[in-house]
Amino acid sequence: MSLDGKLLARAKTALMENKRRNEELHERRLETAYARAPRIRVLDMELKTTLSELMAAVLSPDSAGKCEDIRFRSIELQDLKRGELLRAGFPEDFLDNDYLCQTCRDTGYAGMEICACLMKLYKEKQRESLSSLFKLGNENFDSFDLSFYDETPGADTGISPRRSMEIIYEICIEYARKFGEKSMNLFFNGSPGLGKTFLSACIARVVSDNGFSVVYDVASSVFAKFEEVKFSRADDVDDIRDEIKRYLECDLLILDDLGTEMTTTFTISALFEIINTRLVKGRKTIISSNLTLFELRRRYSEQIMSRIEGEYQVLTFRGDDIRKKKNEI
Repeated sequence: MSLDGKLLARAKTALMENKRRNEELHERRLETAYARAPRIRVLDMELKTTLSELMAAVLSPDSAGKCEDIRFRSIELQDLKRGELLRAGFPEDFLDNDYLCQTCRDTGYAGMEICACLMKLYKEKQRESLSSLFKLGNENFDSFDLSFYDETPGADTGISPRRSMEIIYEICIEYARKFGEKSMNLFFNGSPGLGKTFLSACIARVVSDNGFSVVYDVASSVFAKFEEVKFSRADDVDDIRDEIKRYLECDLLILDDLGTEMTTTFTISALFEIINTRLVKGRKTIISSNLTLFELRRRYSEQIMSRIEGEYQVLTFRGDDIRKKKNEI
């Protein structure tokens, strides 16, 4: 499982901002307590002194005895402080909440591991990023409506679009819930408006909520970044290189609308690099396209098609444009 460095940086920034606000709140509480009960300030100063004495006592010859005396003195001071708080009308724990997360003390790391508090923020940032990129709303599997698909069996397959979509729907649910190293790559194809992007969004949200890094983008935008790095005369293209690194190294890449870009030898080369690099690294990819496999073969290289047909589970979406049907209601 890998984390998206760009989103992790955003999560760390959010953690530091939360920490800053919490420290400001704690300072305001201290000021309020000191104003109402000045003796609390004196007790806090004495507690800080005992901490310094304790650090010095650890290095002394009679450390055990001295440390025990200081520990009892600290307990006594804390009891006095709680009493002062209660007499001033504050709860006894009014000044105790120094940290938002007691596990990592607001650092984001528990030892060498990412703390659950930072991981929660990371998931929030990933969910925000996916929501803004998909531009669909709060899609989820429960809101996917199969009733928009026709129940009439197709003349070529003998299976109705609804039955076909029921199968695809179940495959997508299982894929999202059990996503991991052994997951397949998926290739969605079919006419526009049949739910390819919708189900991609559903998968993305479940997979990202389970802690995996997910990157979504349309094919034309991805290829544009590859082209910018290759042909840009700018000295600083580090941000674009970081984006390309995300495409190649995230746990799940969703490459949408393949075939809508202008196909050139460069875009074919970039697509091969994406597909092949991710296969070699064991990273999973979902590609969606409005083109049939026959149309794809005419447009892309044999190397690309052999990998798609050999390494991807092809799911063909059938039926009429459900977006039009929804607009008619």
